[in-house]
Amino acid sequence: MRQINVLVVDDSAFMRKLISDFLAENPLIKVIGTARNGKDGLKKVKELNPDVVTMDVEMPLLNGLDAVKKIMEEHPVPVIMLSSTTKAGAENTVIAIENGAFDFIAKPSGAISLDLHKIKEELVRKVILASKISRKQLINLASNRNFSSIHEERYSKIEPSESSKIIKISEDHYTRKVICIGTSTGGPRALQKVLTKLPSNMDAGILIVQHMPAGFTKSLADRLDSLCDISVKEAIDGEIVKKGTAYIAPGGLHLKVKQSGADLIIQLDKSEPKNGHRPAVDVLFESVSEIKEYKKIAVIMTGMGSDGTKGLITMKETGTVTAIAESQETSIVFGMPKAAISTRLVDEIQDVEKIADCIMKHV
Repeated sequence: MRQINVLVVDDSAFMRKLISDFLAENPLIKVIGTARNGKDGLKKVKELNPDVVTMDVEMPLLNGLDAVKKIMEEHPVPVIMLSSTTKAGAENTVIAIENGAFDFIAKPSGAISLDLHKIKEELVRKVILASKISRKQLINLASNRNFSSIHEERYSKIEPSESSKIIKISEDHYTRKVICIGTSTGGPRALQKVLTKLPSNMDAGILIVQHMPAGFTKSLADRLDSLCDISVKEAIDGEIVKKGTAYIAPGGLHLKVKQSGADLIIQLDKSEPKNGHRPAVDVLFESVSEIKEYKKIAVIMTGMGSDGTKGLITMKETGTVTAIAESQETSIVFGMPKAAISTRLVDEIQDVEKIADCIMKHV
């Protein structure tokens, strides 16, 4: 197997050396160059044509946010951001993903992470995963940079889309509905494409698990809320699920719901990770499966692994559920949707651009 050629971009010589050494320990990876800022990085991307780039967010001359944007415009290549876990770092990471970054890694202790070895395994795994992205998926990353056009295509606050008027499910006799969405790598971008097309008056609450570490989900929720007609927020323990609102599980906490009369109450906890994740999609789906007298819509989008599949099986066994999976064509990583589809319990497979339409059709 051909080695994966990686360019390391960081303004700290110490960090460049540390990251390079970590990657070089894996026989599948070859560090073909380093760059000290975004401007130098952009130049070397064109010269060296790496398979993957690791990029610091905060750098002089050209920061990581602008560097990613220019790389995806001029010479598309998968970029993995290394970000601090500060509020500003989390906000910048969300913007970097909007600008076309493949994924990100949270530095364990600030800009100069002396304990970077804690994320060594994650770094190697994500570099290998990024190297497998297809040309078509890379083009999708590059073309997804401009989210303002997505915002302009949202549904009206009053009228749902035409397609949502055309199809009605005859067996749907439930007056109460809930939507649950699970996603991982590539998820922030996919969520933005879906949630920005949902109307504020939609007749259901939305529960979301996006695999992200603590500190980043709040920034993601705030960013999505600024772009959507529906409300988007990080979930809070004990709050009531409202129609027209999306609740994102906080990083590091499982998201569950319990039924109290006609209401759904959010429950957050630090119980054991599932599938290596907390929050986990399976935990959310299994919790929703216990709700009675609700029509449920389960959506599984881009992400590595199979989180959500066991939960989907449980949901299908216990209630009326419409299952939607993102297509291979638009998934940045087809692992989670593929695993769900393999159960033969998925009702619709859709490109990410059509998932909001599909949700509205069933709501």
